[in-house]
Amino acid sequence: MVDIDRFGSRRSTVYGQRGVVSTSQPLAAQAGIETLREGGNAFDAAVATAAALNVVEPTSTGLGGDVFALYRTADGEVGAMRSCGGAPADATVENVREAVAADGPEGNYRRGRGGEEGEGGPDGDGPLDPADVTMPDIGAHTVTVPGTARGWETTVEELGRLTLADALGPAIRYATEGYPVTEVIASQWRHGEDLFTDTHAREAFLHEDRAPTVGETVTLPKLGATMERIADEGADVVYEGEVGEQIASEVQDQGGFLTTDDLAAFEPEFVDPVSTTYNGAEVYELPPNNQGLIALEALNIAEEVGAADHDLHSAERVHAFAEATKLAFHDGHRYITDPEYEEVPPLASDSWARKRAEKVGDTPVDASFGVPDANAEDADTVLLCVADDEGNVVSYINSRFAGFGSGLVAGDTGIALQNRGASFSLDPDHPNRLEPGKRPFHTLVPALAKLGPDDWLGFGVMGGYMQPQGHVQLISNVVDYDLPLQTALDEPRWRYREDGSLAVEERMAEGVPTKLVRKGHDVRILPGGLFGGAQVVRNDSGTLSGATEPRKDGQTVGY
Repeated sequence: MVDIDRFGSRRSTVYGQRGVVSTSQPLAAQAGIETLREGGNAFDAAVATAAALNVVEPTSTGLGGDVFALYRTADGEVGAMRSCGGAPADATVENVREAVAADGPEGNYRRGRGGEEGEGGPDGDGPLDPADVTMPDIGAHTVTVPGTARGWETTVEELGRLTLADALGPAIRYATEGYPVTEVIASQWRHGEDLFTDTHAREAFLHEDRAPTVGETVTLPKLGATMERIADEGADVVYEGEVGEQIASEVQDQGGFLTTDDLAAFEPEFVDPVSTTYNGAEVYELPPNNQGLIALEALNIAEEVGAADHDLHSAERVHAFAEATKLAFHDGHRYITDPEYEEVPPLASDSWARKRAEKVGDTPVDASFGVPDANAEDADTVLLCVADDEGNVVSYINSRFAGFGSGLVAGDTGIALQNRGASFSLDPDHPNRLEPGKRPFHTLVPALAKLGPDDWLGFGVMGGYMQPQGHVQLISNVVDYDLPLQTALDEPRWRYREDGSLAVEERMAEGVPTKLVRKGHDVRILPGGLFGGAQVVRNDSGTLSGATEPRKDGQTVGY
């Protein structure tokens, strides 16, 4: 992991008159600005930026993943789009267990949680028993229907004013003409050297059988050609055409169950956001199957216990907010799943928060969290935020879940397929159990906040379970302490880990980690790269501004 703390550059909040784009890679931000300059609105620019990230930050996002949006339109509508696919129709618990067991320790299962390479059954010898199989981390059985291409198309058709081909133009140019790789992304790319074992994958993303180095110019011709086909033929080529056939064939060749019928049946959906009021600000999140309710519950508990009454750089503040978040995690990870399969209780209600707040005291509460076998604590993804002078504000997220995803690349398409299905449980009694067509627990949460009558914030903090924890910290920094946007992102962060430890950045104010230890916390100092990738834009009565994550390669651009 690159040492981001060695970068001592100063950043300030960026302001723009016509539009602002914030994201984790400068060339992608430029793609969004280019689209705004050519007459697009914030939604067109969001798709252009997201598509460019597929090329210039392929380590965290791609057409083989999902996309989500939370937005406020120029006419005042607050809405959300969810474009994530479910498990294949034949992917039952029984079928996956039997397939993984039959594949044996030398197949996909050796890269999953159930055994190390060379092992057989639970005692290390003999065949695998299907009853002992848990959901793999990577491989064909973790591939769910990708929602990105259809989500991009739906975004521009329903909310933009340009064509999908217009929005894909900058990404196609980067893929075919090349671009130099930035530092953080070059470090992340090395993951692919071990993950990619098949020819399709290594040819698509490894040049001379290795990851690119910092500043090296690379092209992604196969991905560029697929994007050109999508620009010409629309998303149908992915879900009902030849690209979709290659996706299904790749998964089936590796022992998975995804079919062209699964792809053809997919459609994005517009959903009502969930929200709460925190110290005067209305905060909006995505509903289940996403973990937005965790952020809302944490904010409600934090307000109930007066977490913001403490000094910004105090151990008492960190403790109060962290404990509120831990309780919300415990509840969310117990209940959140696809609402079409299980009922989710009202985690964002004030009455729920009042009851949970009674457990917050001077010492850490005993409350475990984590979705069993989900492997989602440190997942990778990208976030971008765009605001335009018409009043549109959008937070837009693309992801394959863990870095390059499942390890599978579909034929000659250059599309790396997601491993979001790794979040399913093979325990038939768990709410997030695998079922045909079911969408897995999703970490991705774009967010929106109304800070005043005409003051809107689009934001997000990427990184698995860091996401709701980052939302809580960012909102508090802006709402409770009135920090400028860039300062709010620069502030040192904390995060609870699944093992119960409380991680903090080394830059935390002097004495705070020690005081947290005295309160009973198991404190760990972790690298800054494990504390999320935030982006934020704001439209405050027509004044546009934005800020970008100092722990990434990103940039905010305004014009």
